[in-house]
Amino acid sequence: MTAALAAISFTAPWVLVSLAVLPILWLILRAVPPAPIRRFFPAVTLLLGEKDKESVSDRTPWWLLLLRILATAAIIVGLAGPVLNPSRFQYGSGPLLLILDASWAGSTGWPSNLEQIDAQLTEAGRAGRPVSIMRLTEPEVPVFQAAEAWRGRLPGLMPMPWQPTDKQIAQTLEALGQIEGDFDTNWFSDKIAYPRHAQVLNALQSRGAVTVYQNSEPVLGMTPAVYQDGVIQLTANRSEPGPVRQVTLLAQGRDPAGVMRVLQSSVLVFEENQTQAQVDLALPSELRGRITRFEIQGQRSAGALTLTDDSLRRREIALIAGTLNREGLELLSPLHYLTQVLVPTADFVDGGLLEVLPANPDAIVLADVAKLSEAEQAGVIKWVEQGGLLLRYAGPRMAASDLGRDAEDTLLPVRLRSGGRSVGGAMSWGEAKGLAPFPENSPFYGLDIPGDVTVTTQVMAQPDPNLADRVIASLSDGTPLVTRKPLGLGQVVLFHVTADAEWSSLPLSGLFVEMLDRLAVASAAKSRQESQLQGTTWAPIQVMDGFGTLSDAGNLAGVDGVELVAGTIGPDLRPGLYESGKQKLALNVLSADTVLRPVTWPSDVPIKGQEVNTETPIGGLLLSLALLLLTVDVIASLALSGRLGLAKVAAVALGTAFLVPEAQAQTPEETDFALSATHELVLAHVMTGNAEVDDIAGAGMRGLAQTLFFRTSVEPANPIGVDLERDELAFFPLLYWPVTPDQPQPSAEAYAKLNAYLRSGGMILFDTRDADIARFGAASPNGRKLQQLAAPLNIPSLEPIPRDHVLTRAFYLLQDFPGRYAGTEVWVEAAPMDAEQIEGMPFRNLNDNVTPVVIGGNDWAGAWAVDRNGQALLPVGRGYAGERQRELANRFGVNLVMHVLTGNYKSDQVHVPALLDRLGQ
Repeated sequence: MTAALAAISFTAPWVLVSLAVLPILWLILRAVPPAPIRRFFPAVTLLLGEKDKESVSDRTPWWLLLLRILATAAIIVGLAGPVLNPSRFQYGSGPLLLILDASWAGSTGWPSNLEQIDAQLTEAGRAGRPVSIMRLTEPEVPVFQAAEAWRGRLPGLMPMPWQPTDKQIAQTLEALGQIEGDFDTNWFSDKIAYPRHAQVLNALQSRGAVTVYQNSEPVLGMTPAVYQDGVIQLTANRSEPGPVRQVTLLAQGRDPAGVMRVLQSSVLVFEENQTQAQVDLALPSELRGRITRFEIQGQRSAGALTLTDDSLRRREIALIAGTLNREGLELLSPLHYLTQVLVPTADFVDGGLLEVLPANPDAIVLADVAKLSEAEQAGVIKWVEQGGLLLRYAGPRMAASDLGRDAEDTLLPVRLRSGGRSVGGAMSWGEAKGLAPFPENSPFYGLDIPGDVTVTTQVMAQPDPNLADRVIASLSDGTPLVTRKPLGLGQVVLFHVTADAEWSSLPLSGLFVEMLDRLAVASAAKSRQESQLQGTTWAPIQVMDGFGTLSDAGNLAGVDGVELVAGTIGPDLRPGLYESGKQKLALNVLSADTVLRPVTWPSDVPIKGQEVNTETPIGGLLLSLALLLLTVDVIASLALSGRLGLAKVAAVALGTAFLVPEAQAQTPEETDFALSATHELVLAHVMTGNAEVDDIAGAGMRGLAQTLFFRTSVEPANPIGVDLERDELAFFPLLYWPVTPDQPQPSAEAYAKLNAYLRSGGMILFDTRDADIARFGAASPNGRKLQQLAAPLNIPSLEPIPRDHVLTRAFYLLQDFPGRYAGTEVWVEAAPMDAEQIEGMPFRNLNDNVTPVVIGGNDWAGAWAVDRNGQALLPVGRGYAGERQRELANRFGVNLVMHVLTGNYKSDQVHVPALLDRLGQ
């Protein structure tokens, strides 16, 4: 009893003083008798003037007095604002500052933070304390206001994908210094230590008491995925050692249809007292190229995921040389050094030039290829204009040809002089030339140039107004070494030296690899280093919020390459996906060397959990009880005074007892369902219990609804999944019923509803979804299940859709009714035996009934299914033929809905001759 009373508090406890009046009220009510019963009796005149020797006044019955006292007490207690399970915070007086780390580490528990803050605002409001809220990841000068003013701002408080930086800590300390007077602080910690954390704590403790609220669970994070030795290495960290724990890692990416899905999952195990765990994931190159992110299942945090970039994707390169390899002289092959550079990070597309173009490689390298046939040149030009990279190397063949002499060749960046230039060979008086520093507009800007890289021979570029803009690398004497020009969406790059060591020592140096990397021909599988990114600028494509959700980067400025890998993540450097040319780089919250360290609090700082007791106001319940007791009091008073008969008392009592919400004809859930199903036209599908099938069915009905909205005057609302055992069916004109072998058999009550639905004009589209393996019937498990499901239904005789059925012309003219699959028969109600063919009319004189069932196995929902953005979910066929099949499926869906809404109205055309004859036409 004591514990129950302790769980109740009052918002206006002073009202309870009125309970002291109850004893006085008892005496007053006890002294006043109820009104006497009046009866008219003629003989009473004989008693006039007579007096009783003893006079005893009648009293109000004790139970009626108790009833009135209880009603009065309920009113007093109800007006005092009783609250069940109130929050038990220890508050002093004066301002209260709620400070939040608000970093990615607290994102998973962010809803708990908001609930705790809301509860504390409630208590502060009761105590009349001004409150301010401050986030360390976005510090502002605290402004103390009434607690209720902050409640509406809570939904706008979001965690950031970074921890408080040094700059933000400095801003926080400056802002705290601008607050006048002392204040108490409740600190919502994310449990992860960061620099200068102690300074903030000292500043807060100097102004008042500090209480910390933090979750008991350790923080989990992922470091960037690494592709090494043919496998993807995934590493996860936790902030505190503990018992053995398993977490599931999900690899997400787009399937061939472009839909974001979980492509692979793997279990990662933290051993006992270990804070780091690793797992290797072996995936085929095509699947690996589709992955866009890895994340820890159940963690809604930017730090618990890692975005992927070019480091996991092996590029496809086509290498074509102008001369054949000589047996036993592989080192003299023009492609030898290129092959050695690209083998670790690229896959090679073999074949001639016309053979590799259909494979659409990432880059094509032509080593000393001078002449291309007309077909080859046209194909390469088209490929480059669509975004390809053509990388060409000079050589003796190019130097001896007249390629690009008289006019600029489309597949060369510049015009060339005839012959080559020898600057350091045995027949030359000069010395070999080194490389000049790369200009700022060059993709090679910032790369270190080794002193031993020299060039002895090169092909020369002819002077041209565009030459200066197209040179991206030159020799120390200013002659072009590498030139580039854009062509459509792609580009053409020419090295004016050979790809082997015959004309220069460049292929023997590490600079050769770095230059290919900058051109996005080779992408290092290891993490990028500062030296590799000097001189590059990366534009943000997508950035993450604290929960790990990606959004468009908008107009955010580009970032210097060195800053991208060496800078501190914060407001000016947001985690996300960045792009430079055709290269992509992912900036994740955690780096490879990040260690999650828990924050350490001094012993004098109290630490509390984030459990929140849900407060339940019960004042309204007590006032309702008082109203009910007063109603009973009125009835009892009337009965005692003889003004209400026993039958009336029973009737009123029963009426009062049933004046409760349970007397409604429908439950709130049923009412909501009815409103959702009837406020607009709604298409429905039967829930089978198979989550994947039900999701596709729902997406299919959504796609059909969108098709109807854009093509007809029918504007359906969002579709609804129907539970045959619970939901009313009369609201829906059409039910789509996908058949699965393991779905449960409906109950007798459900079949009664289904038969009533069919008799009242509803239609059920049964879809066995097995047309790819069986025809209609018992040839498949789905077909056998359909026979079991349909046996108790009142289904008429069926026939395959005849060519003159209204479904063939309800809106579109159709003779085929495919879904994801095509070719099987679709069955409808058979036509009457007396249906006649009218001369000159394309169809028979049929009745106006709607076929109650349509049965087939073409998986129509799979063809109609779209996602929330209106994109098709599942593939249908291949190429143009597949899209044509999807279009016919959509047209069949439109005809189906128009038929169920309008009946066989087009059959009325059989009466046109009689009508025209009657009108004298």
